[in-house]
Amino acid sequence: MSAPPFDAFGYAHARRREVAWLCQNTNHLVPPEVVRGAIDEALDERRYEGYPPAAGDPELLERIAADLGLPGQPPFLTSGGTEALYMIARALLRPGDEVVATDPSYLIIHRFVELSGARTVNLDIYAPPFRLTADRVQEAIGPKTRMILLIDPLNPLGTGYPREEVRAIAEIAHDHHLLLLNDVTYRDFSPAPTLAAEFAPEETLTVWSVSKNCGLAGLRLGGFSAPAERRREIARYNTDDLGVNILAQVAARAALRSKPEWLPAVVRQIRANGERVAAVARSVPGVSAPAAPSWASMTILDVRETGLTPEAIQEEMLRTHGVFVRAGNYLSVRHGSSFVRVSFSNPPADIDRFQAAFPAAIETLRRRAGG
Repeated sequence: MSAPPFDAFGYAHARRREVAWLCQNTNHLVPPEVVRGAIDEALDERRYEGYPPAAGDPELLERIAADLGLPGQPPFLTSGGTEALYMIARALLRPGDEVVATDPSYLIIHRFVELSGARTVNLDIYAPPFRLTADRVQEAIGPKTRMILLIDPLNPLGTGYPREEVRAIAEIAHDHHLLLLNDVTYRDFSPAPTLAAEFAPEETLTVWSVSKNCGLAGLRLGGFSAPAERRREIARYNTDDLGVNILAQVAARAALRSKPEWLPAVVRQIRANGERVAAVARSVPGVSAPAAPSWASMTILDVRETGLTPEAIQEEMLRTHGVFVRAGNYLSVRHGSSFVRVSFSNPPADIDRFQAAFPAAIETLRRRAGG
C-alpha cells in the first residue's frame, strides 16, 4: 500500500509557531497593536454572545467606502472575499455562459464559475507581460461571453495592470455589455492601483478583502461593491443575513482607522522582501523569477530546469527547514508543474530563513535524484 500524500497544511498548522508561512500571501507585518485593543475590548464586552448589525458596523462600512472610493456603491460585507466571489458567480452566471480568465489564476474563482454551469476561457499568461492585455481579451470574446475576470494584482504571479490597460479592458466590457469582475485583494501593495469601476461603473463588480492589506486572513472579512441592481441580484445568495463575525468587524474597523500610519512601512518591507526572494532564486542554477518584480506580496519561482517537482520542493522546504512555500498545481492547470509560489509579506527573519533554506533544499533534492 502506498503512503498517503503529504498533508502540508496539516503538518504546518500543527507546528504553526515554528513555521515561516510563505505559502498563502498572509500578511504578518501589520503591527499587532493595530487591532489587539479593539479585539480585547470586544471580548471584554462579550460581544461574541450577540449578533452583529446585519448590514455591518456603520463606521466600518463608511471606512471601507472611503478606502475604495466608489461613490454610490456601498460595500456589502461577506465572510472573506472568497465568499463574495462565490455569490457573484452563482448570482450572475448561467449554464452555457463563458468567462474570459487566465491561467495561472486564483482557480477557486474558476471552480465557482463551473458550479454555476458556466465555463472559463483561460488565456495562457505564463509569458511576458504575465497578465492579460486588452487585445487578447478582445480576441477571446465570443457569443457566449458573459464576464471578464480581472484580478489586479494577480495571484499567483504578482503582476499588475497599468492604468491604461485597466481602462482599455473596462471599455471592452462596457462596449460589449459584459460583466467585469475586478478582484482587488492586493491593491494596497500595488504601485499603481486602479479600479476598473472608475471606467465602467455599471459593468464592474469590485471584490475586496481585509485579509491581506490589514493582516486579518484568519478573521474572514471581505465583500463586494456593485451597482444597485447587481447588488440586489447578488445579495440573494447571501448566507450571512445575521451579520459577519463581530470580532472581524471590530478588528477591520480599527485597522482601517489607522491604515495610513502603518501601511507605507508594510509596503516598503514587502518590496524589499520581494527583491531578496527574487535574488535568491536567481542565485540557484535552474531557477528563475520570471514575473518579478512583484506588484503584490508574492511571486513565482520557475523550477522547470532543476528537474524537480514543485511538490517535492514544497515538502522538503517544510519538513526539513520549516519554510512553507506553495506548489503551483493549486494555481495553474497548464503550468502548475513549473513553479512554486513564494509569499513575502513577512518579517525579514522569515526571508532570512528562506534565503538559507531554498538553495539547500534544491541541492538536497538534486542529490537524492542523482543518487
